[in-house]
Amino acid sequence: MSNNQHMNDVKPPTSLARIHKIFTDLDCKRILVKDLAANDNSKNQIYFGPNFEAANLFPNLNIVSSDVSKANSIFKANLTFYWIDNDGLTYPAPYSQIIFYPQYPEIRWSGFLKGCSNAPSELMASRLEHRALFLGIRNDGTVFGFVSHPREKLYQQCKELNNVSEKGVFLEITDGYKKGQQTSKGLLIQKLRDINHLGWIDSIRLDANNNTLPCASQNCGGYTLEAKFGIRPNGNAEPDFKGWELKQHAVDNFKALESGVLTLMTPEPTGGVYKDQGAEHFVRKYGYKDTKGRPDRLNFGGTHYFNDLHERTHLILKLDGYKQGPEGNESKLGKITDSNGGLVLVDQKDNVAARWDFPSLMSHWNKKHNQAAYVPSMMRKTPKQQYFYGDCVRLGEGTDFFRFLNAVARQKIYYDPGIKVEGANTSRPKVKKRSQFRIRSKDLSSLYRVMTLEKF
Repeated sequence: MSNNQHMNDVKPPTSLARIHKIFTDLDCKRILVKDLAANDNSKNQIYFGPNFEAANLFPNLNIVSSDVSKANSIFKANLTFYWIDNDGLTYPAPYSQIIFYPQYPEIRWSGFLKGCSNAPSELMASRLEHRALFLGIRNDGTVFGFVSHPREKLYQQCKELNNVSEKGVFLEITDGYKKGQQTSKGLLIQKLRDINHLGWIDSIRLDANNNTLPCASQNCGGYTLEAKFGIRPNGNAEPDFKGWELKQHAVDNFKALESGVLTLMTPEPTGGVYKDQGAEHFVRKYGYKDTKGRPDRLNFGGTHYFNDLHERTHLILKLDGYKQGPEGNESKLGKITDSNGGLVLVDQKDNVAARWDFPSLMSHWNKKHNQAAYVPSMMRKTPKQQYFYGDCVRLGEGTDFFRFLNAVARQKIYYDPGIKVEGANTSRPKVKKRSQFRIRSKDLSSLYRVMTLEKF
């Protein structure tokens, strides 16, 4: 992006209206503001929160572990960041990065002045209280920033807007800037209400060209819901609708919302035998003959719980580099003691069969789960395959990676793969990969700071 890029009809952003216009002209989908404390400066870094929840606000973070001692393990993620000046021009800050300190835990922002030709250095280096830091975030992960002097009192004006919501240490002012404007949550609920009022819906999916096609498989409940939202099944790792992830789950009746299990995410291992020697070798080494007698097929499946030996695969799910917190204490969810650790499947001699490193798991978790709508559905086969979506949905808000790790350690989240090798004795065996982490529906609330029930 050119330093000389100028937006039409932009005056110096001395008012919220002008700041909001600058960010929306830059195609920012979220606008946040933070009241900067005296310690929020370039020397001490900018405090983004007392856990890892703030990471969910920034899409497409490539989180990596840093090369420091085990005692001072940290994670880092480069942030594509531009400062905005009073004329609406943008200036890249190429060394901007988010730093995760798991030993506390907390997140801070650094490098936001280094290498920038026109950064607000005086304000960001000062210890003035009540400077207002505005961040505009695009869907591609690009972030734009503007900071105001305390005399502008812009933060106080932000607090007085319609539909302002707290996102950790930030206020979100994306919605509600205009009187009567609906929030993304309100729009989501309205859309789900409309779908519920449709009653039984034919099983469908959208193709890449937005054409509606019939869907005949058992997992069409999610595709049908997405189709009614205009979402194509493209494997996009970003949330489905205005920052909300849609999670359809099957129930026998709408009064039993907490029945059944849900798949949370399906990340491929990043290490171990699975990664180093391939999925086929992994299944041949740790898998077993098909239990239903289907010939020439090997499977690797079953529910693998933390610290339990699985009777068929003879593997144990463990957490390497994580210290579990005290049970029942929401403020102490445990600590990461080694940023190079991860979730591992090991045999009884501690040989690593599969490994998911912390940075890759964190990236998966942050992209999809901070705001999620859990939508119950029922299916019928006659007169044809159809779905009915319930009039009660659970909305989960505010999660972070430590809640995921804590749920694994409490055996609420478990590894439940569906990996197979067909034609195992032929010259061209077929391998199907599916590594999935699941949770019982009744345990979902353990993953969120707030879980609400919305009834239409």
